[in-house]
Amino acid sequence: MSRSALVPHRSRTSGRLTFRAKAGAALIAALALVASAHAADPPLTLVAAQRHAIERSRQLAGQDFAVAAARDLAIAAGQRPDPVVRIGLDNLPVSGSDRFSLTRDFMTMGRIGLMQELTSADKLLSRTGRFEREAEKVLAQKSAMAATIERDTALAWLERYYAEAMAAVIAEFGEQAKLEVEAADGAYRAGRGSQSDILVGRSAVAMFEDRASEAQRKVRTARVMLARWIGDAAVLPLSGEPAIDTIRLDTATLATQLAHHPQIAVLDRQEEIARAEAKIAKANRESDWTVELAYQQRGPSFSNMISIGVSIPWQWDRSNRQDRELSSKLAMIEQTKAERDELLRTHVAETRVLIEEWETGRQRMSLYQRDLLPLSTARTTALFSAYRGGKGSLADVLAARRSEIDVRLQALQLAADTARTWAQINFLLPGVVPAHPGTVRQEAPK
Repeated sequence: MSRSALVPHRSRTSGRLTFRAKAGAALIAALALVASAHAADPPLTLVAAQRHAIERSRQLAGQDFAVAAARDLAIAAGQRPDPVVRIGLDNLPVSGSDRFSLTRDFMTMGRIGLMQELTSADKLLSRTGRFEREAEKVLAQKSAMAATIERDTALAWLERYYAEAMAAVIAEFGEQAKLEVEAADGAYRAGRGSQSDILVGRSAVAMFEDRASEAQRKVRTARVMLARWIGDAAVLPLSGEPAIDTIRLDTATLATQLAHHPQIAVLDRQEEIARAEAKIAKANRESDWTVELAYQQRGPSFSNMISIGVSIPWQWDRSNRQDRELSSKLAMIEQTKAERDELLRTHVAETRVLIEEWETGRQRMSLYQRDLLPLSTARTTALFSAYRGGKGSLADVLAARRSEIDVRLQALQLAADTARTWAQINFLLPGVVPAHPGTVRQEAPK
């Protein structure tokens, strides 16, 4: 087959490559424009992203309102009930010559009185304490919410970091493939190459462009997810990878450290609320007295009067009412304690699994750095040297490059998975626990 017979096929392929090259150039130009707009901004660190997320969170602001509401209720619960004003008409005749007269019968009188319930000080203190414990529970929930925001922001930050790293690796190999296709095309024109090398090369370039498109989609998705937490700051360039070779937990004292987990603290506050309610139920076993003072006005021919009275509830069935209420509140205390202990056991077990995954991931990352990545690079280099020396084919070189990019992407995916596990461990607790080093140290895959 003559070389001229290949021209139409090559022209169509070149057209597609030219279109894709223009599209890629437009994308690069757009990204460069965004980068130049934020060139003066410092790189976005993981800590800075978490701080942005905390400051921007409306959930945490809502918890502040809930705390204020509980504290207002605590003040209100500590007050005695409002006095009751009682107005009435006593002993109005409805028959005989004095019927409906307000002044002729000596027993008819208008009455105005004031009644006040005398709640004991212990009951008022117990009711106040119950809502104060409620405010403390909301604060514990706020702490748990802040820890969740920090963890989810870290996961979104790491997702974008590794998505961009993978996209950069694919773009690098794509550029190398394009250069090799150009070299193969020049060799073919000079009569030193084969048509199959050109076709294999163009197929590889198209494949890299497809993978690059998917990688850029993942980058855009990761930026959107990060923007959910930090807003416009998500377009800033990211700083280097955080040090994921240390965690803030020690497996030897894991149960003690996780006893301070925010969700455990919420159940601790819930137990205190249950105890406060039990204290109120116990105080309710003593009745509240009510006193009343009334002024009674009679007809002009009779003396006005005052009345004083005391009302005392008669707890005639205490064993089935007040005592049952107290027993119910005491049972709720035990229920909350049991839930707390079970949740602590669950957290300890899950965290041990995460730490094991983290340690295994770091060991595998070390294997990639020490053996797999250098071997894949050396294989590609050897095949490329053979191809340049006329002892190999471009197809072998491109296959080696595909194998190398797969190894590098696998290494990055492993690093991403390990980093996500690290974030899940490291942001279980507020940042008050000293760092605990792992058993393996290595650099992140390049």
